[in-house]
Amino acid sequence: MRIPFFVFLLCLAFPALAQMQIEKPWARATAPGAKVAGGYMLIRNLGAAGDRLVSASSTASTRVELHLHIHDNGVMKMREVPGYEVPTNGSFELKPGGAHLMFVDIKRPFKEGEKLPVKLKFVNAGVVNAEFHVGRLGETTPPAATHHKH
Repeated sequence: MRIPFFVFLLCLAFPALAQMQIEKPWARATAPGAKVAGGYMLIRNLGAAGDRLVSASSTASTRVELHLHIHDNGVMKMREVPGYEVPTNGSFELKPGGAHLMFVDIKRPFKEGEKLPVKLKFVNAGVVNAEFHVGRLGETTPPAATHHKH
């Protein structure tokens, strides 16, 4: 795949645009009446410095929080966290049972096959847009449609 010349020039002018790569962004379908949903992805940092995802937003919900599942005295709990560190030339994965985005007060049920726009805000890279593909209710792996890079 060839990169259009103007995109190449933008990447030269604004290196942060090229440093964060979002792979396999997805969310689970939700049951009728659900108010929250989880979002998952792999974040790759191709930049020369570490970065931190500090917030996210989507038109599909009132707010999007950064969450982490933790074990506390044998009990699995979910906690909101201030961000996720993405190391230089490394990656950070959001997956079921671990770190994830929490879509809070979703505006309508997420339906299998649809796509959700999400804005991810990084300290260094700024805002990165991603399109989350909605998989099956209860699914633990990304739907096949997400196996490409953003």
